[in-house]
Amino acid sequence: MTAMSVLALTSTQRSLWWGAVIGGFVVVLAVAALLTILVLLVRTIDRRVVMIRDTLQQAASNTADTALIAETATRVEAVLAEGLEHHLFLGRVLGKVRS
Repeated sequence: MTAMSVLALTSTQRSLWWGAVIGGFVVVLAVAALLTILVLLVRTIDRRVVMIRDTLQQAASNTADTALIAETATRVEAVLAEGLEHHLFLGRVLGKVRS
């Protein structure tokens, strides 16, 4: 057997080799495309995680002074009670004035 007879491929063998080479390129391109999509999705997720973290930190700082809520509620109740007293007083006075 000579070197030339070993290297000589039939047309079927040549077609199979080209099919394998093209198939390999298609697989490599598909893997590259999927990895690119994965990297883009990971970047998007990372940005959104940072946004959520910042929002939660802001919520924590917004509610840091919740001890003042009870005091505020007490004072609002006092203002409403004072307003009710004025309303009742003016109702009695205006009722007497109109009569």
